[in-house]
Amino acid sequence: MSFGRLERTQGAQPFSEINVTPLVDVMLVLVVIFIITAPLLASSIRLDLPRSDAAQSHEAPQFVTLVVDKRGQAFLNDRPVSAEQMAQSLRQSATLNPDTEVQLRADEAVPYGRIVEVMGIAQKAGLNRIGFVADATAEPAPAARP
Repeated sequence: MSFGRLERTQGAQPFSEINVTPLVDVMLVLVVIFIITAPLLASSIRLDLPRSDAAQSHEAPQFVTLVVDKRGQAFLNDRPVSAEQMAQSLRQSATLNPDTEVQLRADEAVPYGRIVEVMGIAQKAGLNRIGFVADATAEPAPAARP
C-alpha cells in the first residue's frame, strides 16, 4: 500500500472588503419605517378640545397694500393717496404694529426713482418690511440687448 499524497484544493480566500449593500438596504428600510411612523407618534392621542373665543389668535399677519400705477399715482389699500396722506397712514400703521409689512405692487412701466421714493416714505414712517409683489403667471420680458 502506498500512501500517496492527497491533493488538497485551496479553500476560499478571506474577503478583505466590506460589503455595504446589506447595510444600505437595512438603513433604507429603517428610513421608510420612520417616515411612516413619525406622523402617528405626533398625533397618537385623539382629543375633542373644547371651543372658546379666547383661544383664537387675534394676531393675523398685518400688511398694507401699496400700489403704484403706470402714471406713478400711489394707492394705499386701493385708495388713491398723496405722498403726505401715504406717510400719515403708514405712520399710523407703524404705531399700531411695527411689524406691519408693506406689499408693494408697481407697474413695470413705473420709473425706478418713483419706486425708491415710495419705499423711502414707508421706511421713514417706520415700516421696514417691504415685499415686492410680482405676477408669477406672466412671461418674462425679453432682455434688452446693448
